[in-house]
Amino acid sequence: MEWFIAPEYWTSRLVFQRALAALYLVAFLNAALQCRALIGERGMLPVPRFVARVPFRQAPSVFHLHYSDRFFAVWSWAGCAVSVALLAGLDGRLPLWGGMLLWLVPWVLYLSIVNVGQTWYSFGWESLLLEVGFLAVFLGNDEVAPPIVVLFLLRWILFRVEFGAGLIKMRGDACWRKLTCLDHHHETQPMPGPLSWFFHHLPKPFHRVEVAANHFTQLVVPFFLFAPQPIATAAASLMIVTQLWLVLSGNFAWLNWITIVVALSAVDYGAPRGPSDAPLWYEVLVLAVAAGLVALSYRPARNLVSRRQVMNRSFDPLHLVNTYGAFGSVSRLRYEVVIEGTADEVPREDADWREYEFKGKPGDPRRWPRQYAPYHLRLDWLMWFVALSPAYAGSWFGVLMERLLENDRDTLRLLRRSPFPADAPPRFVRARLYRYRYTTWRELRETGACWQRTYVREFLPPTRLEAAVQRA
Repeated sequence: MEWFIAPEYWTSRLVFQRALAALYLVAFLNAALQCRALIGERGMLPVPRFVARVPFRQAPSVFHLHYSDRFFAVWSWAGCAVSVALLAGLDGRLPLWGGMLLWLVPWVLYLSIVNVGQTWYSFGWESLLLEVGFLAVFLGNDEVAPPIVVLFLLRWILFRVEFGAGLIKMRGDACWRKLTCLDHHHETQPMPGPLSWFFHHLPKPFHRVEVAANHFTQLVVPFFLFAPQPIATAAASLMIVTQLWLVLSGNFAWLNWITIVVALSAVDYGAPRGPSDAPLWYEVLVLAVAAGLVALSYRPARNLVSRRQVMNRSFDPLHLVNTYGAFGSVSRLRYEVVIEGTADEVPREDADWREYEFKGKPGDPRRWPRQYAPYHLRLDWLMWFVALSPAYAGSWFGVLMERLLENDRDTLRLLRRSPFPADAPPRFVRARLYRYRYTTWRELRETGACWQRTYVREFLPPTRLEAAVQRA
């Protein structure tokens, strides 16, 4: 069937596949380096406890069959190895069926991780990586031109990501409709980047232009993805530029980067290759999968037009078709939970309290934020939610404090610096809530600090190991 393939998208597929492999590598590295302390056997939310109460059908994962920290590490590093192989183009050296199976491997590996990741893996970019990764299995390799139905489904994902994000803004916080959200967002976003301070201090009229441009890109431009070329390329390119602007303004894990990767699949690079007929079994398989995904799209599509639109929800345990969105509301004030410890016998207010330093979240007012995305600092990100509401910390914060009292090596690896030597853990830890704001240009020149913070209240009173265990 000549209509089945799109030879003009050879280069588009190549760029998309290699970029997606790079994101898979980041995701598996993230799991290998962080998850022992987060969901390991002695983690804050242990996998064994989770699989004991959640059946396989609700969260399909190999870890229902067996879990150990060593097995999880092997699983994650295997994902890294497969990602490197795909990044190097090994799928193109295999027969068509072999290339498809190779692309299926990271999807299966990562699905098992996400489905037991609990709170730490509850964000839209996890489902987005799985949804896009599943489609990549059926995009083919050098033996066949890209199937047009798979390219269409990738644009359908991009449409839902952008249009859903635009709608949730218009239906959510009034500041999006008033074009004033960026007066606050760069200061109050989950994890600012090195340029966020400067973005915040841009003139307010420029912020209005930013918001208006964002609405245009998310609410109007997505419809042009389904137009003929070169209109679709122009639409995808505008989305890529917008996402790169967001990359510069903060740390949003790989949300921006995977949106860029999907947009790359819609770009016509003007380098067609001769048509390559697809085998019948491949055509039948791709069309059957496409029909299934279209049927599953009913609930996400209904969610888009619903007045009760929800963000970042999976409608099936395989994360095949999902709903997306971000920042339906914007915080006006920034609060941070600061954790401190002391080795003193009595935890008085005038004791020698020393602050734990996180890698990405604001702490020391003089320490400038760094760029981490697309790498995702999961603990830092959740600490932002804890500052918004203690309810976000109910299931794991007590365990975190216990691990700090133990000087747990895996937990301390999640931090930038512990104020206590490895052989001398603190006797007490506490948590305090501070209001943070960006300094002005004048304050920055005078003090060298990018943040100014004000004590608000006690978040957790001084706690020793026995009390922390009881809280956990």
